[in-house]
Amino acid sequence: MVADGRLVFADREDGGRRLAGELLRRRWVSPLVLGLARGGVPVAAVVARRLGAELDVAVARKIGAPGRREFGVGAVTPDGPAIYDEAILRRLKLTAARMARAEQRERAEARRRLERYRDGRPPAGLEGRDVILVDDGLATGVTATAALRDVRTGNPRTVVFAAPVGAPGAAAGLLREADDVVCVTEPPDFRAVGQWYADFHQTSDEDVLLHLGEHRG
Repeated sequence: MVADGRLVFADREDGGRRLAGELLRRRWVSPLVLGLARGGVPVAAVVARRLGAELDVAVARKIGAPGRREFGVGAVTPDGPAIYDEAILRRLKLTAARMARAEQRERAEARRRLERYRDGRPPAGLEGRDVILVDDGLATGVTATAALRDVRTGNPRTVVFAAPVGAPGAAAGLLREADDVVCVTEPPDFRAVGQWYADFHQTSDEDVLLHLGEHRG
């Protein structure tokens, strides 16, 4: 939908349909779509279905500032090294060492989620494939960076990050990590991902499992 001249997605599925339209313009080699849990999975499920691609899940957890857990200063995956936004750390007079406890907590939660989502199934193979990492939006890019670096360790052919909406600066910065970044819209007045969705309710573990199960058939 368009409100006040701005593109607003009805919900994550609508975002996935519009994103798939952009991605269908390209040719993909053995494509694998990874939904960045939790919110990226409903978007990724639509993209994978439209592309006729395999769907799997990726997990990266934001490391929040002390007393402000929603303000990300870094991110961590279940097994990869944590990454930090050094500029933010300096501004807040923080160090990675001081964030160690928060890092451990978020890594443990990332592992819990991935174990539940996989349910004993092996991860999809990445080597030689075009991997599309999908989220519902791109704000600072710190969690996307952690996830992209984790994906790179699997030796994919290419890695593309894709989301319905992204902050212009973050999208440009993420090109250091991804072979390409695809966003349907990069509004100059971007403040938060949720402002670009009419329905942006929280995605649950059960929602993630439902989408993954439906795709596997």
